[in-house]
Amino acid sequence: MDCPLCQPESERVLWRDDRCRVIRVADAHYQGYCRVIWHGHVAEMTDLSSDDRAHLMKITLATEAAVRREFSPAKINLASLGNMVPHLHWHVIARYADDAHFPDPIWAAPRRPSGAQATVSDTQLAIALTEWIGRMDD
Repeated sequence: MDCPLCQPESERVLWRDDRCRVIRVADAHYQGYCRVIWHGHVAEMTDLSSDDRAHLMKITLATEAAVRREFSPAKINLASLGNMVPHLHWHVIARYADDAHFPDPIWAAPRRPSGAQATVSDTQLAIALTEWIGRMDD
């Protein structure tokens, strides 16, 4: 199978378990950009059991919370597209009023150069993510 999410070449993994992983996307314009990737090769949320769907959403929402806390964005974008790579994953993207594309999606044509963004290390973000995942269990 030729799926870049099934056979990743290099990833900045922040957290993982037996069902999914959270990676930090290397994008200089969007420092607060993560992906939550389901390990099994399925295309849609409805391909998962209700327990697996709940688990994936818990991890996605914990990722959102960690990115919000660490980056203090104006908005978070959550997207599950899969048009180019039909492997279930969620994009979690910190957005700012002065980012290159705001208010459009990051995949649109840029409107301006990007403004300054918070600098957060992978370690710091991974710690925040782990804390939020623990809180989601309460």
